[in-house]
Order: sequence, then C-alpha cells, then structure tokens
Amino acid sequence: MNTISAAFTASALLLLTGSPLLAQQVQRLEPANWWAGMQHPQLQLMLYGDKLAQCQASLNYPGATLLGTDTTANPNYLFINLTLAENIAPGELPITLTCGADKQTLAYPLLARRPGSAQRQGFNTSDVIYLLTPDRFANGDPTNDTLPGMLERANRADDSGRHGGDLAGMAQALPYLADMGFTAMWPTPLTENNQSAYSYHGYAATDLYKIDPRFGSNAQYRELVAKANKLGIKVIQDIIVNHIGHQHWWLKDLPDTNWLNNQAFLTGGAFVGTNHNRSTVQDPYASKVDSAQFTDGWFVDTMPDLNQRHPLLATYLIQNSIWWVEYANLAGIREDTYSYADKAFLTEWGRRLMLEYPNFNIVGEEWSPNPLIVSYWQRGKHNKDGYVSHTPSMLDFPLYDALLKALTTEESWNGGWIGLYEMLSNDHVYADPFNLVIFEGNHDTARIFSLLNEDMDLYRMSISYLATMRGIPQLFYGTEIAMQSPKVRDDGKVRADFPGGWAGDKVNAFTGQGLNATQKSTQQLVKTLLNWRKTASAIHSGKLMHFAPDNGTYTYFRYNDQQTVMVVMNKQSEPVTLDLARFNEVLPQGKTATEVISGKTMKLDKQLTVSARGTLVLDIR
Repeated sequence: MNTISAAFTASALLLLTGSPLLAQQVQRLEPANWWAGMQHPQLQLMLYGDKLAQCQASLNYPGATLLGTDTTANPNYLFINLTLAENIAPGELPITLTCGADKQTLAYPLLARRPGSAQRQGFNTSDVIYLLTPDRFANGDPTNDTLPGMLERANRADDSGRHGGDLAGMAQALPYLADMGFTAMWPTPLTENNQSAYSYHGYAATDLYKIDPRFGSNAQYRELVAKANKLGIKVIQDIIVNHIGHQHWWLKDLPDTNWLNNQAFLTGGAFVGTNHNRSTVQDPYASKVDSAQFTDGWFVDTMPDLNQRHPLLATYLIQNSIWWVEYANLAGIREDTYSYADKAFLTEWGRRLMLEYPNFNIVGEEWSPNPLIVSYWQRGKHNKDGYVSHTPSMLDFPLYDALLKALTTEESWNGGWIGLYEMLSNDHVYADPFNLVIFEGNHDTARIFSLLNEDMDLYRMSISYLATMRGIPQLFYGTEIAMQSPKVRDDGKVRADFPGGWAGDKVNAFTGQGLNATQKSTQQLVKTLLNWRKTASAIHSGKLMHFAPDNGTYTYFRYNDQQTVMVVMNKQSEPVTLDLARFNEVLPQGKTATEVISGKTMKLDKQLTVSARGTLVLDIR
C-alpha cells in the first residue's frame, strides 16, 4: 500500500464494491488510511459526499469495533468512530455504508507500521536545523511550475508570486546540506495552497492531506525524507492548526455552522481580525472580549480561523498531524502561530502526538520577546493557572531579540552584551531551556547580515553564538552565504531565490561558482562550526556557565567531563586581554586549546588576548 493516495476521492473507486450510485457519493474519506498498533485506540473517519449523513455504517473485522457515527448540520458529512485493538492485524477494514436501498463496502486500509516507528528520535540538541522556503530554494523539476487546475501560475519576476522551487530541488540539495553540517531540515508548509494569489509561502492550506503538486506528490515527499535520513538529516514538517486558506475545499461546503471562528463573515457579517494580543492567554486581568479576539480573530480575510473547540474538527486536526508523522517518517513538527489556537485543544494535540512518539519533538511558534509568555507553552512548566502543555520545545524569540540588540547597541552599563547576559539569566522560567530552538532569523524577519549592517565581525559573533549556546540552533536558508534584505520586513525579498537553485543562475551557492569573497567566507565559517559541532559533546549535553560582560567582551563556557568549550566575543575596536584566573571555576589550568574557527592551537596560561572585534571558540579536550 505504499502508493496509497492522500485523500480518498471519487478517482479512487477501486476501494469500493457494490452500487455505483454510492460510489459517486463518497467524494472524500480522510484520513485515507491508518496504522495498526497505535497507542490511541480510537480513530475517526470523515466522509464527504451527497447526503452521506443519512447512511448507516457497519463493520466486521477482528479487533475493530464501530462505536457509532456523528453528523453535523451539513447533511453531506458523516463521521465514523472506530476503536482498534492494540493487537489488531493490518488489512482492509470492510466498512459497509447503507443508504436507503443502496449498500456499499469501503475497503479501508489499515497498514503495518515501520519497525521502531513509535520510538523514533525527534530533533534535539545535537542537531542544527536548516529552515528553507521550498518555492524559493531550488527548482529541480520545471515541468511542475505551472499546472492545470492550480490557480496561480509561476512568475519568477514577481516577489510575491510562485518561483518554482520544489521537492526535487530540495532532494538535489541534500548532499550540500549534509556537507555544510546541517542535521535537520525544516521546510515551510508543503501542503496544497491552491489560492489564487500569494500561494507560495504555504500557510494558507487548501488540502491538509495533500502535498501541493507544484512541489511534487505525497510519495515524492516521503522519498525526500528517506533520502535525507540516509544522509543524517532529519525532517521537520511545518503544520498549521490555527487557520486554512479561504479556497480550502471545505469552504465550498463547510462541515458545520461553527467549523470556523467568526464564520458569519462568509455570509455578510463583519470581519473580525485577531488583535495579536498574545498576553491575554495568561493575563489574570484580561477581558473576555480581548481574549476571544486574539484566538478567534482571523489573520487576514483569506485565512479562515479554525474553531478547534469543535470536537470533530479537533479530532480531524490531531489525526492529520499524526498521519503526516507516520506517513512521511518525520522527526519533528514546527507548529505555526502556536498560541492563536484554542489552548485546551493544544494540550490534547500535544498529548496525542507525544503519546504515539515519546521521543519526538515539537517546536511551537510564540512570537514574543517576553520569556514569561514563551515559557508558558513549554512542556513541564508549572503555570500558576494550572495550564498543562505537552509541547517539548518553543522558538526562542526572546533570545533572538536580545542577541540582535546586543550586537547592534553600544556597550554601556545597560546596553550591549548585558542585555543578552540578562536574557539568558531568565532561563529559570523555562521548564527545559536546553530544548528551545535558537535562531538568527526566519522567513518572517529581515536578514541577519543586513540587520548587522553587513558587518562581518558581528556576523561571526552571531553564528558562533548560535553554534555554541544552549538550545537547538536553526539557520535560515541563505544565511550561510550572507543573503541580504531590506531592514524593514519585506517578505518577497527576505524569501529571495537561493542562488544556484535555478538553471542559468550566474551565482551558484551549491557549487561555489560566482560567490564573492564575503559569501565564501561566511559559507566556510558556517561549515567549519557546524561540522565541528557534530562531535562536540559539551555543546550537545554539557552545562553552561557565563560571566558578566567585561570591557566589551562576553565570555561563556559549555562543559562536561570530556570537553570544555570557551567562547569569547569582543566588540571593542581594540584587542582585549583577559585574566584567565577569573574563570578558574570552570577553565582547566594550563591546557592547550584548539581555536575552532581558525584551527590554530593556543596555550591557556594566565592571560588570553582577544583581537579587536574578534571571536574565539576554544575547544579544550
């Protein structure tokens, strides 16, 4: 069953036997398959077709019990509830639908799981994540750039249009990523976005079970993951449970009257946009009206906001996330616009995923510079209001914000390094700060090299910091070659085409052809640090100790019994000599260190001189 389709449609009638009339009625069945041996025994199937709510369901299969059906205000939807025994054998479940005089049997595929599927390892502190925008990364198959039935055509000249990057291009780039030292890959959403405009970014899904055909097929996606895994690269899928695109197939015939938040907008009601006031979720003084507008308001009028309080929709979304993990063999999920979804739903969503995959990892996006707001959502946090999360990781926006400010502000008693030092001291509010994802930018921020005023010394500090700090580092595609953008957010230019990803590109970052001196230098820096990091156990699992900024320098250590890593960054325009006695509690005496970036050997005796605007990453083993 390796070629099973992502959604049961009228084109897959080979799964049906009996009346041709009913075969025409069942237009969709989602999920299209499930697996034997999952921890959660219940499975809910969503069937869509003309007046299916009138049908009765029955099933006779050892280990499978039909609990009943659910219907909604829309007579074209039928939800079938099953319980699957722990020891149920894979096979085809014969689900019989009786609709008046018509009777039809669906042969529903229950597949065998991969060996060890439940014990899969998620991304972790030994990994470095490469974030890419697939449409802008590499075009390996120009024949799928513009396709019949897909509303938006490719136009590489349009910053906001589709450019043609795809799964084939990503597959061709895998050796480059492995050679650079990346061990995990996070593409922005790959599911179908058949929107009439601005569809390239992927965050307005029109089919949650289907890879956008302009990227490739579901089977190609699974093949990409397999190829990546063979090269030591894990794959993280970007999933959105908060909203969909306004041209999602549901919008033509919504499953229920409250499937969406503020659904009245579709029939002439007022548009209610989110206020983005994420603090209302935790604020003990927040008004109900503000709280409701944050979670229930739409991002824009082309992104309907999903009502996760609807139990049938909640189950659909949970099963969809699990389906992709099992189908594609994923190592992680990045959950978009995390806190905008219903918080009770998020608890159950995370619980169900981690129930199936105890060693998995999920990283949530909570875009706030306040660690109190971000830490609320991480698994293990004892929140004052009793809220429980099962999501292991969060994106560390507070540290991102502090790093930028530290690098771009003058040194003073309350400016420069001290802000980064103090932000790190806030780690006591996190349940697991070492499992946070740290980053230098993403598809929604201006390029780091531009924000640092194209200052190579500051760039070196930022990359060295990410490679050695606690947490799981993530770099945005093109950061390794110092790609630039306006300093004020401009999505089309931030997500510019990766040079060399298109036939005829004069500059090719994959091969090095046409790169200027700065690009070659930054690429080599990233490659050196990331490949060194693969064997640096002190970075993967060591402790952290940092020392208060002094004379324009900031020094910290990562250490365990096998290795000590000393990182020193000097923002001064002249060399600074450090008295190593200050670091006696963590720095081994009289040792020789290898400076990772330059490869030079240094003797650590009484003093250490750091060059003007210099960075040292010292490996002591």
